[in-house]
Amino acid sequence: MIIDCHTHIWQNPAQLGDVELGEISPGQKSRGRRLGPGGKPMAREIPQGDLEEHLRETEEIDKAIVLGFRSRYLNAFVPNDYVSKYVGRMPERLIGFAGIDPTEETWLEDLNSAHNDLSLRGIALSPASQDFHPCDTRAMDLYAQAEKLAMPVVFHPGGKLAETSKLEFARPYLFDEIARSFPGLRIVIAQLGQPWIDETICLLAKHDNVFADISGLLMRSWPAYNALVTAHQYGVMEKLLFGSDFPYTSPTECIEALYSINQVALGTNLPVVPRESLRGIVERDTLALLGLA
Repeated sequence: MIIDCHTHIWQNPAQLGDVELGEISPGQKSRGRRLGPGGKPMAREIPQGDLEEHLRETEEIDKAIVLGFRSRYLNAFVPNDYVSKYVGRMPERLIGFAGIDPTEETWLEDLNSAHNDLSLRGIALSPASQDFHPCDTRAMDLYAQAEKLAMPVVFHPGGKLAETSKLEFARPYLFDEIARSFPGLRIVIAQLGQPWIDETICLLAKHDNVFADISGLLMRSWPAYNALVTAHQYGVMEKLLFGSDFPYTSPTECIEALYSINQVALGTNLPVVPRESLRGIVERDTLALLGLA
């Protein structure tokens, strides 16, 4: 079974406000298309988050997690009811995660509505783009509720950030206190925590319920190669989950790039990642690991 644990939708790019969730800022001109192994362009120039395109692009996989998002700080709001209505079209194939902003006074009401009324299964957060320290008291209260409701949390820690996003809140090592305080909470660090990949790998080795997805990572073959080699040598490959970061890339493009990652090392003495380990990422039972099976 192939599960894409990291996809986005929105009604229009304006809903992202000042947030840049992926490699290229929606609604802006491309800064140059990224190339994967073999020089193949991987990123769309102006991602639209279109529902019908999402359905088409995910036809070749078994299930996809669709992330909502909300940020008072950066004026971003992909409504939870919009995500819920979409995944309700194909509940056997789509799973919705709620965008919750712990800096909003209504966060608990929003969370309860997402869980009880909208049937959303997890939570999407970005401390750097929502203007809160990961261990802010309000956020810790949110994690406690998430653990109680068995809702995994996906963190966008770094990657492509808006100019006003706060890098001091993006470091993966800050999630260590969360994992210690809520050992039953399933945590997914998006994009392997790039650019702080080593910190993420330490957390994967340290905590049973901390995972990382590879969404957005395969846009640059050399950093992706180094990240995967490091994860393999540290013995945490089983903690890596497949994610495409749609609409910035498609699941098919990412799978092709992942299986081609060792091309970077051709003709050299550089280490490679065993193909079996790469296949393990693609075929991982993500839903069971996140308690969503």
